[in-house]
Amino acid sequence: MNKQAKIISSHIVHNNIGEVRFLDYAIENMPTILSRNSAKKAIKNGELTLDGKVVESGRFVKQGQVIEYLKSEAATNRIFKLDLPVVFEDNHIAVINKLAGLSVSGNYFKTLQNALPYNLMPSTATDALQIFRPAHRLDNQTSGVVIVAKTQSALINLSKQFEKKTIKKTYAAVVIGKPESRGIIDFDIEGKKAVSEYELLTTVNSIKYNSISLLKLSPLTGRTHQLRIHLSKIGHPVLGDRLYTSPELLFKGKGLFLSAVSVRFMHPEKNKLVEFAIETPHKFNALLNREQKRYDSAFSDKL
Repeated sequence: MNKQAKIISSHIVHNNIGEVRFLDYAIENMPTILSRNSAKKAIKNGELTLDGKVVESGRFVKQGQVIEYLKSEAATNRIFKLDLPVVFEDNHIAVINKLAGLSVSGNYFKTLQNALPYNLMPSTATDALQIFRPAHRLDNQTSGVVIVAKTQSALINLSKQFEKKTIKKTYAAVVIGKPESRGIIDFDIEGKKAVSEYELLTTVNSIKYNSISLLKLSPLTGRTHQLRIHLSKIGHPVLGDRLYTSPELLFKGKGLFLSAVSVRFMHPEKNKLVEFAIETPHKFNALLNREQKRYDSAFSDKL
């Protein structure tokens, strides 16, 4: 990392931490680090330092040491000029409606994070982030609301809320078949507890699938691909899900029919409960109407 790098965030190692390695500690305590892979890459690239030095990921950290996350000037200036629907914005946070097919972040240019400077106003707070930070992830093919932190304090606050599982996210999905009117799916994912709840909103007839349904979903835990895996496990995979649908049932239409349609959390600065919601994507209802019309037409031709 060159001398023109900017400090994006910093952290002082806590008291009484015991024996914890640098990589593990950074993942748990640096809110700007969103995954184990991103932490490894940051350490390898010299972007994550301990007491101002580049060290190996297995180094044990000690009380009082300073961890800093750095980004070069070139990295901070990369702006992807893509218009994004801004659901809400103030000086501390923003809520963005992410497009399907757009990754939240990653080691490439066309990401939600790189598009944020093109869509949001800089924060005037004293701890304003040089780079706006999404506070959580959303699958590439999943559309919907993403919370963005514009200040360091907001990022830390939101990270703690996610850790405590007090942030409630609601999704809409079109699935194959007709599930029960409501239910709870309790099925471990990679050995970890995973629970989701769902409510059936509507069902239409379908020539290929017999029926397809629109569901309201809430993940009570936050495992990777949780909703997609859970729905597949109960025999009602999300339409267009190439990972968790058998080949003969795969819908080869317009992407994945899963969207995060609302999020509720405590505003990190105002300390009050807020909720932001978007409409169910137009393509969901358009598909339901089209499938029912095709079924009705095919059925009427046989009379």
